[in-house]
Amino acid sequence: MNSRSGKYVRGLFPLVVLLAVGTPAMANTLNQNVSWTIDRANTTTKYRVVAYGDSIYAGYNGSTTNAAKYSAPTVDAEYLSALWNADIESVRRTKSGAVASDVYQNKIVAEKSYMQASTTRVVTFEMCGNDGLQARTSFKGQSGTCNYNVLTTAEANCKVNVAAAMDFINANAYSGTKTKIIANLYYPGYNADNVQSSCKDAATGATVSMRDRFLPSMARMNYWMCEYARQKGFKCVDNFADYMGADYDSNGDGKIDSAALRYVAGESEASYVTRITSTLRSTLRDANTHFVSSTSSYDYIQSDDVHPTYTGGTVSAGLFGGTTGSGVARYTSYANGKSSIWNLYGHERMGWALSTLNAATP
Repeated sequence: MNSRSGKYVRGLFPLVVLLAVGTPAMANTLNQNVSWTIDRANTTTKYRVVAYGDSIYAGYNGSTTNAAKYSAPTVDAEYLSALWNADIESVRRTKSGAVASDVYQNKIVAEKSYMQASTTRVVTFEMCGNDGLQARTSFKGQSGTCNYNVLTTAEANCKVNVAAAMDFINANAYSGTKTKIIANLYYPGYNADNVQSSCKDAATGATVSMRDRFLPSMARMNYWMCEYARQKGFKCVDNFADYMGADYDSNGDGKIDSAALRYVAGESEASYVTRITSTLRSTLRDANTHFVSSTSSYDYIQSDDVHPTYTGGTVSAGLFGGTTGSGVARYTSYANGKSSIWNLYGHERMGWALSTLNAATP
């Protein structure tokens, strides 16, 4: 049961986006801003979810003119609408292809007014993927002696901008905001990166496994996203665990793989990185085949091997402006807090994960 729905060919505009690995990084960026309101029957009360980020929150699908209507923040808005019995406005201020500093400076800071509205109850952001993508592309293009500085620079830039973003949101979001969330990075192209580099290690004189180099680097970025969240009053959605680990116990250790991979509040960086890159590495799976049971899997990644799959159509977002619209929720209630498709598509899974952190009341 390997669902390939939500796959799209890449558009002509050479964009890239999130995550520490994936397609070749380009310098181009594209604003993809959307405001979509979940219009719930028999209520006029409206609250706002504000999401800042790159192409992941944008719902990028390869097009320069449209994006997924139900990217993760808007999926979360549906859950909130049912939980709070209210209309929920999902405001996505995003730029596909943006590195962390660009998201911070030109989205979070420059467009702070969106989170300052008195209706704001949730502020969430994601970043750093394009920093990793550009470092990955640079590393893949190296010959001669390997230069690992491109990876350490990406990590450093991620840490600085994640911390700055949290501090700025803490200082500027509406005082009535109930929940602030960061979403970390999954690893698209996990299987594709299982190849040797063209460059050679200075000490050994041998080529290196690109996946062996990229995984620890991304793990360190993910650790600090969640650790800074713990320190600064944010919550952390662990996309890495949800995308890269199966929803059953594949190694017989008594823990569901996706749960075992999660960041543990208060653990050290060394402990987290060891757990991801060594102790539980055998449980990591490419998110193109996310196992929801031992016999059923679904594809969480589009055909570009980077962006999450989705369902529910598209809205205008890109070169010709963004969409401001509304519509009824696809689901008006949720059995056990989950829609019937919560784990079938990448954006549905991420949106559900966001929803698990929502406050009980507005």
